[in-house]
Parts: sequence; structure tokens; C-alpha cells
Amino acid sequence: MDKTKNSLKAKFNDYVQSLETYIMFQIKQRQLELTEELIKKDRKPIALSMGAPVDMVPKFAVDTLKSVLDDPSIHTYSTPKGETYFLEAISKRMKKRFNVDVDSKTEIFSLIGSKEGIANIVRELINPSTKEFEKDIILCPNPGYASYKEMVKVSGGLCYGIQMTPENNYMPNLEEELKNLINKGYKEEKIKALIINYPNNPLGVVCSPSYMQECVDFCLKHNIILISDNAYAEIYFDENDKPRSILEFRGAKDIAVEFHSFSKPYAMTGWRLGWVCGNSEIVSMFGKLKSTIDTGIFKALQLTGAKLLESEEGEEYIKQANAKFKNKIQNFVYGLNSLGYDVKMPKAAFYLWMKIPKRYEGDSKKFADDLLEKSGIVVVPGEAFGDLGKGYVRISVVASEENLNTVIERMKIDGFQY
Repeated sequence: MDKTKNSLKAKFNDYVQSLETYIMFQIKQRQLELTEELIKKDRKPIALSMGAPVDMVPKFAVDTLKSVLDDPSIHTYSTPKGETYFLEAISKRMKKRFNVDVDSKTEIFSLIGSKEGIANIVRELINPSTKEFEKDIILCPNPGYASYKEMVKVSGGLCYGIQMTPENNYMPNLEEELKNLINKGYKEEKIKALIINYPNNPLGVVCSPSYMQECVDFCLKHNIILISDNAYAEIYFDENDKPRSILEFRGAKDIAVEFHSFSKPYAMTGWRLGWVCGNSEIVSMFGKLKSTIDTGIFKALQLTGAKLLESEEGEEYIKQANAKFKNKIQNFVYGLNSLGYDVKMPKAAFYLWMKIPKRYEGDSKKFADDLLEKSGIVVVPGEAFGDLGKGYVRISVVASEENLNTVIERMKIDGFQY
């Protein structure tokens, strides 16, 4: 039996065989294994790992979805590109929120969540190779979203990490990064794209408008596609300092596309709804693959999403959610710092990037394991986001206020002061 299993596994390509199980699923599995034991010692797990808001989705969205389900036409095939009403609503939203003009006919494509979209555009850009210095390259933030590296790996490319550090204020010098890459023996012509992610997961940082322009100028100069992962654009804590769209900047339409999602701002993680917009040639090429592998999003979800984007109820939901996040994060930061940590309030997103106690000697996995096994607190070791994550953990501040207070109490009682 084992021999048969091994032979079947061998049928899969080398890239898939090299993949590791997504870190969040690894952590979730370990959490499930320990749950019974933790409950017995009054340490029921509190999940601060996945970036998934726990509040209810907008009532407006639920009511809208219910209201359209009796229409027989809503259950027929959609198109991969998206229904006209969905694309037009996105166009209006981009104009209202960012003052950006995007053509609903040529510059927008629907997504089954932004994660799927980014994975597919990476897949399209890379010509797979097993030879290290012949691989096509995607420049990705390090630390950065854990899936970027695996998306590139399974496509047969190289994810080259650009260094996000306190010293560069999390805005890497791209020309220096390019020089370093070439000095290591890689070829500039193999670079296909740069991924930027502001507000950033896992760091919770934003960048300056001038840096966004630098990213555009760099990609134009070197003929590199610019991919902006803007999934957290609507989670911010200062109305006068909202996250920007890359498409607001000079020349961006010539080189860039941007990915958006309903998951984070509306807590609609299970709905799998999003879009990509920007350069029409890139969007068109992206659509060629999409048109062969899926037949579009359920029309009822598109219609609901369209109405939500255009509604006052949607705007109010975001405002209230952000106010709630701000209050929770501020209180939680205060609690962590009372234990001796030095955690800063993020400007956007709901992540805290926390340095672990010195006694752990930079072993983030050991710290995360101890937190889970002793206190039932579930966080993500920083190395999951790149080698520069060593010595840190990422905390998703998505639990209830009551559970967040419990986390601080447990850390204090169980000896997790800094």
C-alpha cells in the first residue's frame, strides 16, 4: 500500500512536491490536536493567527443576497471577467475612494478572492525552470505574505525577497536590491514582476506616497510589471491618512495592476470575492488564463458585492469596523507593553509585529509553540513570512475584546512577560 501511495505521489510535478502545507493550516491542525488538553487546564485556544475578521458581515449584504436568490437567471453561468454591473460598481468605487479612473470594459477583471488572482498572474508570468539562475524572478517583500513564496515556487520561479527592515523604514531601496540580486549571479532580464503590499501583511506598516511613486518609476525604468496587493486598503485608523492606490501615481497605468478583496473590509472571507484592475494589456493577458480555468463568480455574489460597493451601508460598516479595530488594537498594545514588550500601534491593517523575549534567542517557533502549549494563545512565528521574520511573531488582532483581555491575563500568569 505504501509503495502504491509513493508511486502516485511521484506522478505530481516537482514544484508541487516541494510545497509545504500552508503555515496557517499547520498551526490550525496543531491547535486542534491540543484543544482538548488545553480546555482541561482552562486554556481554551484563542486564535490570533489567521487574518480573518470575526465580526458578522454587513447585514445589508446578507439581506441583498437573500433577496436575489429567487431569480432563476441568477443561478446560470456567469463569465470569468465578471458581470457588467459588478465591473461598473468597481469602477465607481475606485473613482470615489481613490479618484482613479478604470475602464470597466478593459481594465477590470473579477476574482475568486485576491489570493487566487495573485497566484494566477504569477503562474502566467513564469516560464518554469529547475535551474536556479535560469528561473524567472518575482521580487517579493521579506517579511511578506506567506503565500507569495509558495505561489512562485509552484510555478517554477524564484521568489527573491526584498528586505523590509526598521533601518529602511520598511521601504527598501529598489535599485540597491537589484544590484544585490545581480551580484549574486541572477539576471536582471529574468525579473518579471515586483509585488508590493501596503498596508503590509505581516508588518502592519504603510509607505509614503513618494515611495509608491519610486516603485512605479523603478518598474517603468526596468520594464518590470508592478503588482500591488491592496487587500488591506480599507482598514485604517486615521480618516486623514487613508491608504492609497498605486494607480493614483504618475505612470502607474503603463506598468501596474492592483488587487482588491471584499474579505478584510467587510469580513466576507468565505464569500471569495475580489478584483484586479489597472493596465489593460496586463488585465487582458490575465483574463486569457482565467477564461480557461473557471467560469466566473456566482452572479448572486457579484450583484450583492456591486450593491455593497455603492451603498451607504457599506461605507458605514467600514467606518464602524475600523473604529472597533482601532479601540481593540490600542487596548491590546497597551496590555502587551505593560508586560514589557515594545509594540507600536499600526497605521493600518490589524496586525502586530512583535519582537519575542531575548531568552528565546530569536527562536520564534519555540516562542509560538510555548504560547500555544502553555497558554492556548495562537500566533504565527515570524519565519513563516521570510528569513527576516526571525525573532518576531505576527499577531492578528481579530478576536473579541474579552478574548484579547484574556490573552494578556494568561501571558502575565503563565510567565510570558518580555
